[in-house]
Amino acid sequence: MNRSLNKVMIIGNLGRDPEMRYTPSGQPVTTFPVNTNRRWNTANGERRSETEWFNVVAWGHLAKICNQRLSKGKQVYIEGHLQTRRWQDSKGEDHTSVEVVASDMMMLGNNRQDAKSSNTEDTDEI
Repeated sequence: MNRSLNKVMIIGNLGRDPEMRYTPSGQPVTTFPVNTNRRWNTANGERRSETEWFNVVAWGHLAKICNQRLSKGKQVYIEGHLQTRRWQDSKGEDHTSVEVVASDMMMLGNNRQDAKSSNTEDTDEI
């Protein structure tokens, strides 16, 4: 049996406020960066840390929710899959970008309190 899996789960903080736009067909899309931190001790006891940045893309209804409820610095859980985009700029140079296409988002930390206290006309589950 031939199987494959492309699934990503990250917990991190937003690096900036989400940006929402619409495709020419009217589909909403929201993008935002999320960073994760990893800390460890080296063999000689030195403390190290590393930050990894992920570009996240949300589509449709999830895009609207992310744009309304998320902001810079908020902690969030994102689940989705990796997607690689390739394009050529106006100078003919090739570019590659890897992004997380979100299928699920959960606000963490104090974000739950923020969501409850905000004016929420949209009562759909996040």
